[in-house]
Amino acid sequence: MAVALAASAVLSGCGGGGSDKKPRLAVSAASSLTQALTSCSSAFADAKVRLEFGGSDELAARIRQGAKPDVYAAANTKLPQALHEEGRLDKPRVFANNELVLAIPQRSSKVHSLSDVGKPGLKIAVGSPSVPVGSYTAQALSRLPARDQQGIEANIRSKEPDVKGVVGKLTQGAVDAGFVYATDVRATAGKLVAVELPARLEPTVAYGAGVVRKTAHLAAARKYVQGLVSGACEAALHKAGFGSP
Repeated sequence: MAVALAASAVLSGCGGGGSDKKPRLAVSAASSLTQALTSCSSAFADAKVRLEFGGSDELAARIRQGAKPDVYAAANTKLPQALHEEGRLDKPRVFANNELVLAIPQRSSKVHSLSDVGKPGLKIAVGSPSVPVGSYTAQALSRLPARDQQGIEANIRSKEPDVKGVVGKLTQGAVDAGFVYATDVRATAGKLVAVELPARLEPTVAYGAGVVRKTAHLAAARKYVQGLVSGACEAALHKAGFGSP
């Protein structure tokens, strides 16, 4: 499963070679955090940050297989808590929340509401069941009447490894609708439209992050996680549409 890599160089201070002595901090984060963390991490003063984005489940699996990022941030709280209980992650913190929505192309003539998604012939993309957005989608659909749930599930044509995959299918015109986060729709700058789910269907979408055990940069990693709650990255998250925990 491909994982997107993005390098963020910290802005240098008043010149000279002092910035070269800063530690390199590796942050593995859910793909839905791409816009926010890319915009704020370059200003992190305590280290040069290297960002790695992908499905939260895949990034957790990499840590279990021996990968050693310094910080792990997921689109749920379940995965960070599991890594903590396995002794791989310090106690995680909830740092943001989001909203699961139905996304459709801006000028869709086929889908206008959730009730349209179960019509025969529609094509839908969702996240894989193992990735948070797929799990949240399954929770929402399970709260529908059985007939409505079955109709929607019959139209699922793609199960993507992360939320970016669902957005990609939508923006490419490969599907008619998909379940993503509200922030992902916002990041498309009008290419997609969000249809809010009825309150009774909405899952609780909370993000958790923690410091990976045995990091060589403990102080910087802790400060980065703290910054997700209060600091430049908190502001970037709010700007991108995330809510406070």
